[in-house]
Amino acid sequence: MTAEPTPRALPRPIAALRRRPVQSAAAGLLVLGVAAGLIAADPAGADRQVPGGALRVDTTTCGRAPARLPAGPVSFSVTNASKVYATVYVVSADASLAYAEIPWLGPGKTLPLATTLTGGQYAVRCVFSSGPVQTTGAIAVDGTAAGAVRGYQPMNDKELTAPVTAYRAYVTAALPKLLAAAQTLDADLARGDLDAARADWLPAHLAYERLGAAYNSFGDYDTALNGMAGGLPQGVDTPTWTGFFALEHGLWHGATAAKLRPLSQQLVSDASGLIDDFPSEDTDPGTLPLRAHEILENALQEQLTGTADYGSGTTLATLDANVQGTEEVLSVLAPVVQPRDPALLTRLNAELPALEAQVAAAKKPDGSWIPVAELPADQRRRLDGSIGDLLEQLAALPNLLTPRNHA
Repeated sequence: MTAEPTPRALPRPIAALRRRPVQSAAAGLLVLGVAAGLIAADPAGADRQVPGGALRVDTTTCGRAPARLPAGPVSFSVTNASKVYATVYVVSADASLAYAEIPWLGPGKTLPLATTLTGGQYAVRCVFSSGPVQTTGAIAVDGTAAGAVRGYQPMNDKELTAPVTAYRAYVTAALPKLLAAAQTLDADLARGDLDAARADWLPAHLAYERLGAAYNSFGDYDTALNGMAGGLPQGVDTPTWTGFFALEHGLWHGATAAKLRPLSQQLVSDASGLIDDFPSEDTDPGTLPLRAHEILENALQEQLTGTADYGSGTTLATLDANVQGTEEVLSVLAPVVQPRDPALLTRLNAELPALEAQVAAAKKPDGSWIPVAELPADQRRRLDGSIGDLLEQLAALPNLLTPRNHA
C-alpha cells in the first residue's frame, strides 16, 4: 500500500541540512509543511479549532471555502472525492503566489492543507492529474498575523529550459579544454616525463571538476573519467580502474610511465568519447537546482575530508574548482531565482566568492596547495562552517525551483 505524501507548502529539499535554519521564502514554506503535519496529528490542535474547515474536491469543484477568515493559522481538511490524483494549493486570489500545498492527494484520501495568512485575498486551487483545474471563490482574510507565510511565485516547468540550455552550452565549450589537458598529460607519459605528468595532472583534473552539475548528464563517462576506488573489488589494485584518480594514485605511488600510459590513453579516449556523446545525453531540468547543492556537498564529504586524495595532496584545489562549478550553476539559475527569492540570490552571490577566497587562502607562499591533512584545525573548522552554511542556503533551490504548473 502506498503511503500518502506529507502535506506541506512545497516539496522538501534534499536531506541532511545542518546548523541554523535558512530564512527565505522557500524555508518559510518548508516550516509550514512540518507544521501542517503537526496540525493534522496533534489532538490539541482540534481543540484550538483552527479556522478553515472541510473541502470535498473532485474534477468539477475545489470545494466551498469560507468567504472570510481571520488572519493567522488556517487549516483545510481536504478530501479527494475524484478517481484521480490531485495537487491542492492555497494561492493568492490572482493565483500569482502560493502559500501551501498538498503535492499528491490520492483518490478517497483526506489530508490537511495548513498555513498562516495575513490580511488579503486568497483561494484554494485544485489541479487534477487528468487535466481539470478548479479554484474556490475568493477568501477574504481580515487583520494581520505575525509569522505569516510569504507568497511564493510558482514556476512553470518551461522556465528551466533556458538555464539548462545555458548550462549545456557552458559544458560544451569546456569539454574541448578537458580533452586538450588530457592530451597534454598523455604526451608527458608518452615521453616518460613523470615530473611533467605530475604537474599537468592537476590542471586536467580541475578542468573536469569545474563541470560540476553536469555529472548526471555524463552517463558512464563520469565513472570512467572520475571514479574513485571505493567499492571496487580490489580497491586501488583493481585492474579495470581508470580515470583521474587511478592516474593520481600511480603518479604519486611510484608507478612507471610505461605502466601509466595505458591509463592516460584511456583518459584521452574517454574525454573524446564524452565530447561526441554529450549532445545526445539528456539533462533533466530538475537536477540542475539539486546539483547546485550537491557539488558542494560532495566537496565537503570528499575534498575537505581528504577522502578523494590519492597522493597529490590537492583536494583543496578540487574544492576551489567545485566552488567555481557551483557559481556557474547559480549564474544560469539566477534569472529564475531572482523573482522568487532575491534575498537568497544576494546572499549566495556574496557567500560563494567569500568561500572561494577562503579556500585560496589555504595555498602555500609558493602558490602550491596545502594538503588538507596539514591544514590547521581552526582553518579547517572555518571552511567546514562556511560550506555548511552555504549548503543550507543552496538547499532551498530545489524546493524553490520545483515546477508547479497551474498553481
